Amino acid sequence: MTQRVELATVMDRLAVDEVVTDYAAAVDDGDWEAYQRLFTPEGRADYRSAGGIEGGAGKVASWLAESLRVFPMRQHLIVNRRVRFEILEQDTGDTARVRADYVNPMRFTADGGGPAAPDLVCGGRYAFGLLRTREGWRLTEVVVAEKWRRLPGPEEAPAAD
Repeated sequence: MTQRVELATVMDRLAVDEVVTDYAAAVDDGDWEAYQRLFTPEGRADYRSAGGIEGGAGKVASWLAESLRVFPMRQHLIVNRRVRFEILEQDTGDTARVRADYVNPMRFTADGGGPAAPDLVCGGRYAFGLLRTREGWRLTEVVVAEKWRRLPGPEEAPAAD
């Protein structure tokens, strides 16, 4: 590879990584307009493995806004990102696939409106599909594969002396 190609690849990796980070921030902040702007017009998301829905970005954003309302605190930690560029119409690098693991702690709303413990924590793997557009890299798909979930349990008894 030439230095120019290598630099372009690094720049694309950074841009793709930024989209994944912006995705997590939009969900955590409840910024559903920003969430939708990350997708191509045909972009879709699939949250069925986590008990959710599958559909276009607008439909899914509405569902997320309603379902996550009970969690005033959300923090997606997206790690172990593997980025692969693919070929579209004989032009290398027009599409990208990202596989990344996540841990997502969320806190329920208490009866008084403030946060309450215990937390709900889940983890799994995302599969992101991206397309280079005139506006930059955009999501064509997001598929969530939830692998585990820790739900609130009964209060633990204090340790006996």
